[in-house]
Amino acid sequence: MMKNLVNQISLKRLVDKKEVTAIINDISDVMKMPLCIQDAEGRVVLGHVSNDSLNTYPIKLGEQVIGWIIGLENTAIVASLITYLANQEFEKKTLARETLDRYKEINLLYNISGKLSICLDFNAVAKLVIDEATKLIQADSASAMLLDEKTGNLEIIAALGKAHDPQLILRPGVGIAGSVFQTGRAEILNDVESDPRFVLSANPIRSLICAPLKTQNVVMGVLNISSGEPINYTAQDLKLAIALASQGASAIENALLHADKLRQERIKSNLERYLSTQLVEAILEAKEDISLAPAKRDITLLFSDIRDFTTKCEELAPEAIVEYLNEYFTHMVEVIFSRGGTVNKFVGDMIVAMFGAPSRLVDSEKRAIETAIEMQKRIKTISVPWIRKNFITGIGIGGGEVVVGNVGSPQHMDYTAIGDKVNIASRLQSIAKGEQILVSRKIYEATQNLFEFKEVGLVQVKGKKKPIEVFEVIY
Repeated sequence: MMKNLVNQISLKRLVDKKEVTAIINDISDVMKMPLCIQDAEGRVVLGHVSNDSLNTYPIKLGEQVIGWIIGLENTAIVASLITYLANQEFEKKTLARETLDRYKEINLLYNISGKLSICLDFNAVAKLVIDEATKLIQADSASAMLLDEKTGNLEIIAALGKAHDPQLILRPGVGIAGSVFQTGRAEILNDVESDPRFVLSANPIRSLICAPLKTQNVVMGVLNISSGEPINYTAQDLKLAIALASQGASAIENALLHADKLRQERIKSNLERYLSTQLVEAILEAKEDISLAPAKRDITLLFSDIRDFTTKCEELAPEAIVEYLNEYFTHMVEVIFSRGGTVNKFVGDMIVAMFGAPSRLVDSEKRAIETAIEMQKRIKTISVPWIRKNFITGIGIGGGEVVVGNVGSPQHMDYTAIGDKVNIASRLQSIAKGEQILVSRKIYEATQNLFEFKEVGLVQVKGKKKPIEVFEVIY
């Protein structure tokens, strides 16, 4: 930097400045001393060379001689004056250059920030960061490494140049990149191979800048900028790398949050096919884990089935049956979801719903009965006359402790409920007449003060050795 600026300080231009020339001439006249000013190459820039035996005094910029004063002994004062003016000129140029460089950096970073802000893929963000880094900083290779939280390794997510090794995986604390990740402090290494942390690779690296990809709270990875040829990276290069890494980390964090949001939207969309919107949101926002692993749970089950559906199907073409069933299911599922229920399955024309799984409901019995009543009433409002006339349903509600969770094979799993209480609810549905809602004693006892019931009595149902107590909901 000093050498470059020295080349920009012209002794002739400095001396030719009107005010400088005037001062030198005044001193020469007052002290009656002839003088000659030469530049470092011996070219005369002011005065003339005398044949008299004269003294020579250097004009310095820092420690470098940029010219000479030739004259009597007291002309040393002129050498000091011009040395002072040259250094003042150098400082002004240095300040101007630093200001210009800072402006360029800010402008470049501003432009990069604009590009990063519209990039929502973290791999693309990382690629953009290393592309811009190699435009701003001399390098023939660059890479961005991100911590994989599942493996605990730093893995390359974007790279360019011959030193890129796609197989390179480091653990935090291992190698230079691992060390920078662990400390969170950027480093310059202009003799990489002498560093004991250096991990040998197929391609040589002589100079390296390694900066952490760090947000306000966490180090996410590292940015590597390197050269196979020796380069004397400077503090200015390091500052640029840190600024780029910081912007890149923020953009990567935003991209990861965006990807996570998209993933949640996909999960939510899939869940909403089986669960109410409110329940899905409760699951996604739940602080405690809602496990789908099989576990005992006290829930309420609702079985609903269309009476004589098989016979009615004979009247219609299969396409019409499917159309009517879809219309009917749409209404019924809407009612179930509105009370916080979960659609367990459709079996032909039968609907099985759960209240209390996977998310617990403190009033599952009440919600199930409200749902059953609303389902019976809703059928009467469906706009298709054939459905209103022929879809007459019987509903059974039971509940108690059952095993709830994912059941099946590794190739196919169903979230379902298993247990005797499930069988009882199913049997109640099978004996219910059209538009009838039958419940077990447990459901009756939990809701007898909320609804009107008619005691049906003990009923022997299929698959049970003992008869069960049955109650009918009056609505």
